[in-house]
Amino acid sequence: MTSAAVEILGLGLGILGWVGVILACGLPMWQVSAFIDVNIVVAQTIWEGLWMNCVYESTGQMQCKVYDSILALPPEVQAGRALTVIVALLGLVALMVTVVGAQCTNCIRPGKMKSRIVIAGGAIYILCGVLVLIPLCWFANIVISDFYDPTVPSSQKREMGAALYIGWAATALLLFGGCLICCCSCSQRDETSFPVKYSAPRRPTSNGEYDKKNYV
Repeated sequence: MTSAAVEILGLGLGILGWVGVILACGLPMWQVSAFIDVNIVVAQTIWEGLWMNCVYESTGQMQCKVYDSILALPPEVQAGRALTVIVALLGLVALMVTVVGAQCTNCIRPGKMKSRIVIAGGAIYILCGVLVLIPLCWFANIVISDFYDPTVPSSQKREMGAALYIGWAATALLLFGGCLICCCSCSQRDETSFPVKYSAPRRPTSNGEYDKKNYV
């Protein structure tokens, strides 16, 4: 597979990861109700996300409510909001930077600067993956700790929702895509950096012919 194809593959993975982060950010299923009692009648399922919480009735109806106050939210929700929004914006920047420096575009003349721009785009994708991993692991740690905490009532215990798994998959795509872009650009720069050979000027001998030792 050529370096251009690998670069396009990395860019595609980065775009998929970026879309996955946006999807995980908007979904309300970061925490879901945990039904651990044997005789409990499941009438409602509570979903809690970064922007709203939803109540799903057993009859099929669902009601969602956006959080009223930002400052009253737990710190993990505030951090999750901030980081996911930052990642969404950085992902757009990484897309534009990578497209500008990609081998399949002619925005910049081929050379070291073009390779550096592509490496910068891949590095931004890797940074996005690291940033979005922070709220995901933070939420997962809180959910697991509360689930096994005997002092937390059963009605308040939660389980990890689908948004966390989507976010982890998006993180893997961002990291892998960014690494592909960076590695491909580095290998391309090494291949194009050939040593320059200079030849000595050909000087004529006394008889008017060129000396053979001057040929390289």
